[in-house]
Amino acid sequence: MNKPELLVTPTSVEDIERLAKAGADAFVIGEQKFGLRLAGEFNRNEVKEAIEIAHRLKKKVYVAMNAIFHNDKVDELTDYLAFLHEVKPDAVVFGDPAVLMAAKEVAPNLKLQWSTETTATNWFTCNYWGRKGASRAILARELSLDSVIDTKEKTEVEIEVQIHGMTCMFQSKRMLIGNYFRYQGKNLKIEQYGMDESLYLYDPERDNRYPIFEDENGTHIMSPNDVCMIDELDELIDAEVDSLKIDGVLKSSYYLETIVALYRKAIDTYVEDEDKYFEMKDELYREVQKVQPKNRDLDTGFFFKETVY
Repeated sequence: MNKPELLVTPTSVEDIERLAKAGADAFVIGEQKFGLRLAGEFNRNEVKEAIEIAHRLKKKVYVAMNAIFHNDKVDELTDYLAFLHEVKPDAVVFGDPAVLMAAKEVAPNLKLQWSTETTATNWFTCNYWGRKGASRAILARELSLDSVIDTKEKTEVEIEVQIHGMTCMFQSKRMLIGNYFRYQGKNLKIEQYGMDESLYLYDPERDNRYPIFEDENGTHIMSPNDVCMIDELDELIDAEVDSLKIDGVLKSSYYLETIVALYRKAIDTYVEDEDKYFEMKDELYREVQKVQPKNRDLDTGFFFKETVY
């Protein structure tokens, strides 16, 4: 049985070594100019430093370039990819074909991972991008467990699935929050990366609170609950899904370190002794609950329910 990669999005360079020691195998980092909904902002020097630290610890680093690019940003892609070619990340995460085309020009040896978050819903599309040059497809969060397994069986590329953390429900390139406050005559300062944990959309009918933040890529509305699959990992591991991702958006370094260590224990235990995992998985879930923010319930996302668009 193959052991899947445990992937996490760190909040800063300082997280890399701690999370590696907690059990992370790989990291997704980058800057908001090029990557969507990163847990932390990494400038070029920090990207270089993070890669050096991770490689010293024999871990991998993937740099996110999966933003939505308009004409004014396209010219910047080749320069950033040339920089990445020099610092040697293990892969670049992309969604826009412009990144693929630019990479072929200036960094043809860089591995690419395809991620659109909304359209990676079938194995045929995953294979299409694989034949274009992607080594991995990052599946949409709306897929059921059965769909994930079926996709993995039929793809020619690696498959990555999110197993923990919040997911994005909506994105607009417009600064909806800032525009609303300016309309009211108020001056709301949107901080770089806009991680204001006090901003929510509230649904009184379901008593749900949807975190909302703005960054250079626009407005993002996130799920009211966090996905947690720590007690449901068996079928994903049996299906040999290549990478299991913990999303660190709006989470503290302490939280991420704790969660990574728990998933490391869960994965290792299942691979080495399935019966022992089933005996301890309820306790692992309770350990997650202990550090879970009070306003963030846990659920299994769309793994066990129908997606409604």
